[in-house]
Order: sequence, then structure tokens, then C-alpha cells
Amino acid sequence: MDATSGGTKWMRPRELAEQAGVSTRTLRYYESIGLLCPHRSGNGYRAYADADAKRLAQIQAMKLCGLPLGTIRELLDGKSASLYDALAHHLLTLRAQGESLKLVAAHTEAAMRAIERIDHMEARDAFEELKAQGLREFEATYGAEARERYGDDAIDASNARMMALSQDEWDAKELLEESIKVQLRLAMATGDASSAKARELARMHERWVSIHWGGISDREAYLGLVQGYGADPRFVSYYDSAAGAGATAFLADAVRAYQASERTE
Repeated sequence: MDATSGGTKWMRPRELAEQAGVSTRTLRYYESIGLLCPHRSGNGYRAYADADAKRLAQIQAMKLCGLPLGTIRELLDGKSASLYDALAHHLLTLRAQGESLKLVAAHTEAAMRAIERIDHMEARDAFEELKAQGLREFEATYGAEARERYGDDAIDASNARMMALSQDEWDAKELLEESIKVQLRLAMATGDASSAKARELARMHERWVSIHWGGISDREAYLGLVQGYGADPRFVSYYDSAAGAGATAFLADAVRAYQASERTE
């Protein structure tokens, strides 16, 4: 039963756990990471007040939203933004992830259909189908925006360049794309968008874009492209999932810093 002392109603760990629908082990874990701070009696036993029960209810509610425990602790301790603002930001992230997952699912289905076709092809024809499938995915995901921004002629020319790549050139392009993700993680670890690793990241990304564009004659247009990534949840999901939160913005900062350093050299 609950115990009352000095006008305060106390609960034992098992009583609070049963009330909240959690285990006593969960209560101990929350205590170990600073989420709950139970009262300790003279003999060392834990006791929880109504305020602790309310805090536990808030923790459980925020967990259902998918918030990390560290974020929940900061919110409850007043070390972060307001709960409403934090949840609003979290909702935007979830929606962006949802759109990204829809695209991944669609691409997976398309890849399965392509594999069925490729299984019955000669090696040369299978490679050509692989390239064509990649371009179809690009058109389905980014085609409308890209054509509106750069025009049909530019996108058609880019597609033609991709289809003209040899298998070695295509493989090198794919390897460069994956290497950019690794370099992005390395550069972010420095915390400096103008570091040597960040400059190498910018050079690698510029080479990758130049393959699609047939070279980069307009550096401002290229910088605008990279800066525009941050306004598109698809690009944010792509780079941030590869290198961590903030990776998309860091890439834009690295490209901007690299171009600025070139102008001063």
C-alpha cells in the first residue's frame, strides 16, 4: 500500500511499476541515467512521490513518440527547447523519414522487377538495363524538379552521358558515390567545414556531380544545388542517414568553404 509521511504520499518501486505498466528494472534504469530520482529512506529503500509518477507518465508518453531518452531527459530538465517545439521538430523528421521510406520501397520494387528482366539477359544487355533502371529511378524521384530547374535539354544530356558510360566508368562513379559518404563521416568528425578532410570531401562531391553535368562551368549553380539539398527531405534523409544528423548541412558548408578558399588562393 501507499505510505504517507509528512503530507507526502509515497509509493514503493513495485507499486509505481504496476501503476505505470513498466518493470522495476525499468525504474532502476531510468534512475541510473538521471531520468528519475526517487527519495531514499534512512535504510536505503527507494520511494516515489506523485511528482515522480507524473514525470514517469511524461517519459512514457514521449517514448511512444520515438524520442530518445537523452532528449527526453533534457526536455524534462529544461535543458532543451520547449516540449512542443521539440515534438514539432521530431514530427517533421518522422514525416521526412516516411517519405524517404516510401521512395526506398518503390525503388526496391523497381529493382526486383529489373532483376527479373536481367536474369534472362546477356551480360552486356544486363548492364545496359542496370543503367536504364538507375535513370528511371532518378526521373521518378527527382526528374520533375530537375527538369524545371535545369531544363529538359540539360537533363536529357545528363541521361545520355550516363547511358554512354562503360561498365568500368559506371562502377567508378558508383564507388565514388559510396566513398563520398565515408569521407563525409570523416570530415564531420573534425567539426570543421574548412578542414583538409572537408576540402577533400568537397573535391570528391564536385567530381561526382561533374560526371552527371559533363563538367562544372558554373560554380555558383553547383553551390546552389548543394545548398538546396537542405530544403529537400529526400536529400537530407540520404546524407544524414549515411553520415549522421547535420551531414547535409555540413556538406553544403564544406563546398562553400572550399570554393571560398579557391578564390583566395
